[in-house]
Amino acid sequence: MLIKQDFYFHALNAHRPLHIRVPDGGDGPFPVMYFFDGHNLFRDEDATYGKSWGLDSYMAGWDKPMIIVGVECAHEGTLRLNEYLPYYSNYGWLRGKEALGDSTMQGIVNELKPYIDSAFPTIPFRECTGIAGSSMGGLMAAFAAVRYNHLFSKAACLSPALGSVSGMLWHEMNNTVLSPDTRVYFSWGTLESGKIENPWEEDKKSWIYKTCRTTANKFIARGGAARLYCQIGGRHCEADWEKQLPIFMPFLWQE
Repeated sequence: MLIKQDFYFHALNAHRPLHIRVPDGGDGPFPVMYFFDGHNLFRDEDATYGKSWGLDSYMAGWDKPMIIVGVECAHEGTLRLNEYLPYYSNYGWLRGKEALGDSTMQGIVNELKPYIDSAFPTIPFRECTGIAGSSMGGLMAAFAAVRYNHLFSKAACLSPALGSVSGMLWHEMNNTVLSPDTRVYFSWGTLESGKIENPWEEDKKSWIYKTCRTTANKFIARGGAARLYCQIGGRHCEADWEKQLPIFMPFLWQE
């Protein structure tokens, strides 16, 4: 069952639509996974560019029922960048943007999660709570796994925009106690930078590989599990992120 409803985030002083998938049949309780850019998850007609992740179809055929909560982003101007930016950045297209990423997470942690846990049959513990996103949403998922590690035990970070603030994220990781049962997934596509299709060895020279590898190593150093995935021919789009569902969902939840 798919549910669309409005939700007011006091932390952002803004309404954001929610896209919630509840398993058909059974009373739960169920694990929960939160996703950024929730409008791109389930239905093509809701997706920004007319193609969703196809997550509804994937979950219908997967043997682990869970509640998916997609939080729609801001669509006004460049406000999405502000709300998905956890640290101030001097990096190119993010220079001067207001870093509202932690306000976004405060809304999810202190307002949305309590609501979801009260309104739906959830298993509220961190061991049964994950978070995911792509691009700036992938950066936010990594940030959530660090700053809110006491609430999220799993994070999928697809094509994460880590490079813009990687130094600040790593500094926070170096000064944060992370649970050893944390599982994180980092991925990138070889065509994301507009290059010709590259084999794995050549792509390891890319900036996105280096930031993903370093971030993954820091989770591993604290006893966590991490997986890196290089998608040959992968582009920066929902159609290619959809292809990774059978890779990162089992890694986070079944292995």
